[in-house]
Amino acid sequence: MCLAIPGKIIEITAQLDDVFRTAKVSFGGIQKEINLCMVPDAQIGDYVLVHVGVAIGKVDEEEAIKVFSYLKDMGEVEELKIG
Repeated sequence: MCLAIPGKIIEITAQLDDVFRTAKVSFGGIQKEINLCMVPDAQIGDYVLVHVGVAIGKVDEEEAIKVFSYLKDMGEVEELKIG
């Protein structure tokens, strides 16, 4: 199953221009480097939906926390710890 996992941007780590940026995102304490090219307006503190290392959209904090909790309860976030 393909899922988009919500996470919080904690740092913009690289910026080639206004579109091609990377960020460090926290998924319930697990941090991963992701690409922000599909959400050029995303900023530190925003919650984004991440699929295969790319943020594909922004969500509000309440929705992000609720979805992450559901995914965690289902055991769908364990693979974030790998790699």
